[in-house]
Amino acid sequence: MRLLHTSDWHLGRSFHGVGMLDAQRSFVDQLVAFVASESVDVVLIAGDVYDRALPGLDVVKLLDDALVRLTEAGATVVLTSGNHDSAIRLGFASRLLERGGVHLRTRVEELDVPVVLPLGREGDSPAEVAIYGIPYLEPRLVAERLGVDAANHFDVTKEAVERVRRDVERRRESGLVHPVVLAHTFASGGITSESERDISIGGLGAVPLDLFEDFTYTALGHLHGRQELAPNVRYSGSPLAYSFSEAKHHKGAWLVDIEADGAARVQEVRWEAPKALAILRGKLDDLLTSEEYAWARTAYCQVTLTDAERPPQAMEKLRTRFPETLVLAFDPEGVGPKTKTSYSSRLAEAENDLEVCCGFLEHVRDRGPSETEAAALREALEAVRLEEAEL
Repeated sequence: MRLLHTSDWHLGRSFHGVGMLDAQRSFVDQLVAFVASESVDVVLIAGDVYDRALPGLDVVKLLDDALVRLTEAGATVVLTSGNHDSAIRLGFASRLLERGGVHLRTRVEELDVPVVLPLGREGDSPAEVAIYGIPYLEPRLVAERLGVDAANHFDVTKEAVERVRRDVERRRESGLVHPVVLAHTFASGGITSESERDISIGGLGAVPLDLFEDFTYTALGHLHGRQELAPNVRYSGSPLAYSFSEAKHHKGAWLVDIEADGAARVQEVRWEAPKALAILRGKLDDLLTSEEYAWARTAYCQVTLTDAERPPQAMEKLRTRFPETLVLAFDPEGVGPKTKTSYSSRLAEAENDLEVCCGFLEHVRDRGPSETEAAALREALEAVRLEEAEL
């Protein structure tokens, strides 16, 4: 059986104010084409399908289109809810969707209700794959329903996994069962990035890796970097980069082939990024002229300028060469540490209106006004003074 492990689609998310829906449509196109060309039997989505609990209509339509196309390509879809999803809304019509090959696992009551698929025979025994979904479990909301005294991530996740294990043991009494688990959680050893929402509120955030190591395969979601924690425990990561901290990520998925004897072979899958991410640092003139940075002209850019003084109209000038500059920061080189004076202190020390205005400019952009700017300020203040004198 061939499974494709994905997670953290975050449909509807923006990237520093830029809408990502077209890029997400492109990902869905790649996904569907891959499923069809590689004869994928099951697509796993380990949570954070949407980016918010109340997604827009165009976002819901994109998921609807993706699920229809994946099932038309011959795949069964199994998905869980993440900490960005509304489990109740995402799980709507789950029994009806199951008839079409889309299996939603968003409820605590379904932790030990697997999607069971035939795998063939191992010797004289029929084998099957049992796919269990562990959605994001908010400790304060589910501890009582799980019969757990301590409302923290470790205890609620441990109880969820124990329920899965008990069901696997029961099924193995009558046949050969290979368990696959989807879980949206933060497992110890995972490497984080800036675009993930902290799930530690409500108790201990990370759960031990060994909770998942005795399953045939565990498909984790939540962390946006694709990574292997153990040969059979992995994060697929998000299909697109959602922060500049992911600039060096190779986005993709894991293709998992499970044999009738339970042996699992895992291969790397890569998705093509619609736009590169560039993290640039240097003096403004160098960035605008050097061929070293020519490759970033079509990329989303995060720029840190190191000029001793903050250049005027820096963003406008950068965008003449790098039109997709989204983040601009300043870190002057060769300048000793400054004692940061609060703006209220600057106001208290100012002797006239011109010093107030000049102090404001220096406070917000780390440099005072140029001669031209100072002259314009003096002229404006004098015009106001004359106007008030005439009243």
